[in-house]
This record gives sequence, structure tokens and C-alpha cells, in this order.
Amino acid sequence: MTMRSEAKCGVLRGKYELGRFLGHGTFAKVYHARNLATGDSVAMKVVGKEKVIRVGMMEQVKREISIMKMMKHLNIVELYEVMASKTNIYFAMELVCGGELFAKVTKGRLLEDPARHYFQQLISAVDFCHSRGVYHRDLKLENLLLDEDGNLKVTDFGLSALSDHLRQDGLLHTTCGTPAYVAPDVIGKKGYDGAKADIWSCGVILYVLLAGYLPFQEDNIVAMYRKIYRGDFKCPPWFSPESRKLITKMLDPNPNTRISIAKILNSSWFKKKSTVRQSKSKLEQEFALGDGVNGKGNEPETLNAFHIISLSEGFDLSPLFENTKKIDKEELRFGTMTPASSVISKIEEVAKTRNFSVKKSDSCVRLQGQESGRKGKLGIAVDIFAVVASFLVVEVKKYSGDTLEYNQFCSKELRPALKNIVWTTTGNSMPEC
Repeated sequence: MTMRSEAKCGVLRGKYELGRFLGHGTFAKVYHARNLATGDSVAMKVVGKEKVIRVGMMEQVKREISIMKMMKHLNIVELYEVMASKTNIYFAMELVCGGELFAKVTKGRLLEDPARHYFQQLISAVDFCHSRGVYHRDLKLENLLLDEDGNLKVTDFGLSALSDHLRQDGLLHTTCGTPAYVAPDVIGKKGYDGAKADIWSCGVILYVLLAGYLPFQEDNIVAMYRKIYRGDFKCPPWFSPESRKLITKMLDPNPNTRISIAKILNSSWFKKKSTVRQSKSKLEQEFALGDGVNGKGNEPETLNAFHIISLSEGFDLSPLFENTKKIDKEELRFGTMTPASSVISKIEEVAKTRNFSVKKSDSCVRLQGQESGRKGKLGIAVDIFAVVASFLVVEVKKYSGDTLEYNQFCSKELRPALKNIVWTTTGNSMPEC
């Protein structure tokens, strides 16, 4: 059965209307799709199960799903939900319409200010990934998209690794990536630090933005690898001294002395303010709207089976219905049989102790701190979904501010305040549909 015939048969639950073909990769095809309920456009990535299983890639697909669920950031393509049929896995993703950053560079090198603008957004996204133990491992211009507002969006986490994949030596060992962007420590086959490998790739990207061509270019890949090993490249004369200094530190062939993201953020070239205006994140826009937060009605949205898959850890549904001990660093999720109004009241009580600003509807709450922390004001989004009428799933996420501050708030204040309403598998039964 074809993907389109599956859609007609309701495999997508009548939720998405599939449109034109957008492109394809080794294991996936991407279509334009429209959410029939909201009218919003999405990119629908379709992965054939049989092909993925045949080449032993199912674990990689599960890992990509798990990683992308963690990646809620303005400069990272968002995964909305995952659906599955007998033959396909469907990824409903943010549709990014501005094309690849690569297309801009093919027209000529960028001036320093727009190059800095994109590079600042790239480093923000990569720093976010690393803070959650995620290493992209295939950063390149072709994987950097632009939205209609000119915001950079990192995509394609198919080769990403988690800190869980480190061996006993604390390093990653899988050689992967695109040759012209790959770090010498990755091709050295002695193990590498995923964060430092990503920084090298970011250095290559910055070089290309400013130069209009790659720092390591050879017709023979072996000769190119020799140059990469030695860090053998030259900056063109139009590079400013500050940009030249930063790129040289990022393209240091010795990973032990290569610059860290913390030092990149503190470098004089990086810290210059861009004249290119950045748009607010979707959640920040929602918070500013006040009444009618999240555009939801008066009742919690009802979850179908596909929603539940997208909310769970990969394809394992158990974390939804157990006391949430294992959670993402920026996300807390639990089930409850307490009415949504009572959940919201308890959250409001906690918010008062911290002097948070509160915006709410009957199915969601947005909290925002009044004081700036290490990374600005702490912002927290709480959304409530109904599995059945008497059973709710509550999802808590950070949308701005420092992750450490958020985790401390959740562990010391929010969790203790909500512990009496969290549904656990011990001594409880799932309510009847």
C-alpha cells in the first residue's frame, strides 16, 4: 500500500492533508502537508519501515525521534508529532520556507554583520543541544535552513549522538559527518568529544559564510584529510582580525586546545550586536498574547494514540504513566486524574511564591520570571491534554532562561507541590475510555 493510499484510508487520522512533494533523502520522502484542524502547514517526513528495518536503522530512527522531542529552540526545526502505520513512520515537522543557507552563499560571500547574525543563531542552537547532552555530528550549510523571517533553523539530527552513547573513555567513536566539515579528531578513529567536533564544524561554516568557499578543498579526499589533520588553511585578506582569530581557534586541529562554546560566546567578534532583527519564539509570542494563550479552547486537547507516541520516550509509552523519575532536562511530564482547573490552581500557588507573571486558559499556563538569570528571564509553559475525560497528561517545558535554574525550580518547588496529584502505576488502574 502506498503512502498516499494510506492517507486516504485514514492512517493519518484525517488530521493532515498531504500536498506536493518537497524532497527526499536515503530513507525518507518529505511532503508539504496541512493540519486540517488548524490550517497550519507542516513538513511531513515519511520513512518506510521495511527499508529502515532491512538496513538495521530502526534504533537510529528511534534515537532521532527521542532527540528531536528534546529540541525546542527557536533555531532548531521543531518536531510536532510522530505517527505510525504498518508500513510508514510519519514525522510532522515545522515547515521552513526560506531555503538552505547554502543557497545564499552560492550567490557570494556574506558581509560580516549578516554572517555574524547567522553564526550567533547557530551557536545558540548548538549550545542548547550540548546542554542537553546532544551532539549533532553533521553540521554543514546544507543542514541550516532559513525561515520566512530570516531565522536560522538547524535540521537533520539523523547522525546525532547522546551522551549515553559515550564509551568508557568518555568519547564517541563512530566516524560520521560530511568530509569537508568533519573534525580531524573524528577521522582519527581514536575517539572524540562530540561537542568539540561540532565546534570544528561551526568553524568551517563561519569560514564559508565569510569567504564564500570551503577552508579545506582538494579534488582528492585523502589530500583534503591531510590538510584537515594539519589545520592547513588560509584566511582571505578581507577577514577582519577578530573573525580571523576566532576561526583559527575553532579550526584548531588539537581538540584539547580548541576553543569552547563558552569562550566563543565571550569573544569580541561574537558579542558585537547584529543589526539584523530577530523574531520572538512562538512561546514568547504566546505569552505576550495574554488571554487565549496557545489559541486553545476551554477544554484540554484530546490526545489520540499518535499524540501519545510523540509524547513518549521513542516508542516506549511507559514514561507517560509512571512517576516521572527519568525526564528530559527541559521537560517534565506526568499523568493525573485531577481536574485541569485544580492542576492550574496548584501551579498558580507555586508561581506566587516566586513572583512569576501568569497567563492562563483552561488548558494551559505560561509562567515568566521577573528577574533575569544567567540566560535571561525564566519562562515556563504548562500544557494539559486529555487522554480520556478523567485522565490528563500535564507537560511542563522551559521556553526561555537557564536550564539549571529551571531544573532547580522543578525539583525543589514544582514537583513537591504537585506530588499528591501525580498518577502512578502502583496501586492505580487506568480509567476506562
